[in-house]
Amino acid sequence: MREIMLCVIVSYLIGSFPTGYIVTRVVKGMDIRDAGSRGTGATNVRRVMGHGWGVFVAVIDMLKGALAVLVTGAAGMSALTASWLLSLAGLAAVIGHNYPVWLKFKGGKGVSTTFGAMFFLYPYESFAITLLSGAIWYAVMTSTRYVSLASMTSLLSMPLFFWMLDAPFPFIMVSFVLAVFSICRHGSNIDRLAKGTENRA
Repeated sequence: MREIMLCVIVSYLIGSFPTGYIVTRVVKGMDIRDAGSRGTGATNVRRVMGHGWGVFVAVIDMLKGALAVLVTGAAGMSALTASWLLSLAGLAAVIGHNYPVWLKFKGGKGVSTTFGAMFFLYPYESFAITLLSGAIWYAVMTSTRYVSLASMTSLLSMPLFFWMLDAPFPFIMVSFVLAVFSICRHGSNIDRLAKGTENRA
């Protein structure tokens, strides 16, 4: 039990690294939480600092999720325990990103960190799953230019792909929970989409 708690705490701390906040603070001397959507994620960074910096933050946020799962996987748990523990690690990393202790629990929406965590969750199947979900993100994004819609749609596709590939139940469950979690974090975006006032990329 001690090892499980340690892995979850470490995963949370990895996920809580405030990439967007640090980048905007260092490069522009501003607090990203005072601009745009006030989130610390890649989408808001892109709006404030441009496409290149948005991509940079997205990649680092993906690496946070990936690192949390990889570090946990190195703990050497049994196969049955590992599937649940890896799922908890991915979830903890996303929670860390969304609610970082360093920023008074005000972070991003966890899309990039979810992609990073899911990529290494169930190799090699999860490689294909995240790439397929990424393709869905790109298709929705290019056809609608709504980042929020693309993000929610792509994350909702993940549990379906995990189920289609007969992945262990914990992986199906955590991908579903993270998709729902992200949708809840996109509440204001959903409202604007319904009203036709959502910002386009």
